[in-house]
Amino acid sequence: IFLLTIGLVLGVYEKQSNNDGIHLTEAAAAFDRSISGKLSEMLSISGPPLKKGKSRIFYGLHQDFPSAVVVGLGKSGTGVCGKENWNNCKENIRAAVSAGCRQLQDLEVAHVEVDPCGDGQSAAEGAVLGLFEYDELKTKKKVRVTTQPYGSVDSAAWQKGVMYGDGQNLARQLMEAPANHITPTVFANTIEQKLSPFAHKVAVHKRPQSWIESEQMGAFLSVSKGSEEPPIFLELHYKGSLDSAQPPLVLVGKGITFDSGGISLKPSSGMDAMRADMGGAATVCSAIVTAAALKLPINIIGLAPLCENMPSGKANKPGDVVRAKNGKTIQIDNTDAEGRLILADALCYAHSFKPRAIINAATLTGAIDVALGSAAAGVFTNSDWLWERLHKASIITGDRVWRMPLFQHYTKQITESALADLNNIGKYSRSGGACTAAAFLREFVTADHWAHLDIAGVMTNKDEVPYLRKGMSGRPTRTLVEFAAVRTSRDLRV
Repeated sequence: IFLLTIGLVLGVYEKQSNNDGIHLTEAAAAFDRSISGKLSEMLSISGPPLKKGKSRIFYGLHQDFPSAVVVGLGKSGTGVCGKENWNNCKENIRAAVSAGCRQLQDLEVAHVEVDPCGDGQSAAEGAVLGLFEYDELKTKKKVRVTTQPYGSVDSAAWQKGVMYGDGQNLARQLMEAPANHITPTVFANTIEQKLSPFAHKVAVHKRPQSWIESEQMGAFLSVSKGSEEPPIFLELHYKGSLDSAQPPLVLVGKGITFDSGGISLKPSSGMDAMRADMGGAATVCSAIVTAAALKLPINIIGLAPLCENMPSGKANKPGDVVRAKNGKTIQIDNTDAEGRLILADALCYAHSFKPRAIINAATLTGAIDVALGSAAAGVFTNSDWLWERLHKASIITGDRVWRMPLFQHYTKQITESALADLNNIGKYSRSGGACTAAAFLREFVTADHWAHLDIAGVMTNKDEVPYLRKGMSGRPTRTLVEFAAVRTSRDLRV
């Protein structure tokens, strides 16, 4: 019986000119030589040259690999593209490898060897991200595929890519899971379990409601009180630096495990997607799990206020006024603008660690989706230093960020409030909603280096990112990891 249990993914570049022969990668050329040029021959007679991201499958070319998929890598020698703000070569490899692995998975091939295509990390990311699908609650599941590099490869680069991909997949898993399966308590327990192999370098604190009350986090508590699920303030300490006095990077993530809108109820159509309104917490916590797995030499603190936003007799009412941890009062004119309330208290608390920088991530506003769509996460920051490093990291990962304004123009719209110091929505609620939300958060920040990532637009993937299946995206986990990974000791000095 001819079993398709092992598959192979190989890369081919586009021809530079019509007179060129087939331009295989190093690994594909070696495979071609081992079968006396049969691969090149089959490629030339089986149709037009393979375009970028397209694939073609061949059977029986080699006794060890009953099925081999050849994937198009686009033009060779491409690099960072100034117009696109990413590395074309890396993106092409991720997309091509993902397409090849998925084609073999559909054939129920259980083990796939992957051509590193000259960049083992990008190839591994493409394989790991492309094969992920959340089917834990389905009876019929996709075949679990194991992957390994084919031919000579930098194993450290491949392994790094696997860890980056696994990190984003953890965020996707948390975001995709139904809200009755990922409650604040289950979320915190899941992250604790994922960090358990690194217990010697990680401390996990699952702060209960009594602690939240003692910290006077009135804004966070006001959101959580509408739900039967108890809130949790998840606090992670990763001590990767040998210098315990090194100022930490503090990552803060919005952790609304389900967002009904509260009394300002959302429309029912599409409300199920609000199980992923904890995407900020998912990406931040997954980035810390990945940093620990990579043994990054940096101190990172993760903060995730976790709760549900539900409409009940105890819920916030439009017009209510609450007091945040720093003493500022907030008029809540829209209970669906709750993410900024829980982040306000978390940002206040973040300053107690004397951080080198604070980065918060949140699926905060539909307005950022209107502005940028799923092309990039919006970044609002008071620091050029922080922006430049986030931007550089996103060019490498292909999971892009784009800088947005923090003008006083927007601050005025949330500080002119009838009943309190601040209003939780701008007075022109339809205009610049992502910008007024960022201006609101800025009222709780005194640190010189702070960035707010509004990730609502990149929360889901339909078909925009070819190496992610349809569903929750887990973006921008890899960009946060890359940012933490490339910071040098010079950067860490205050």
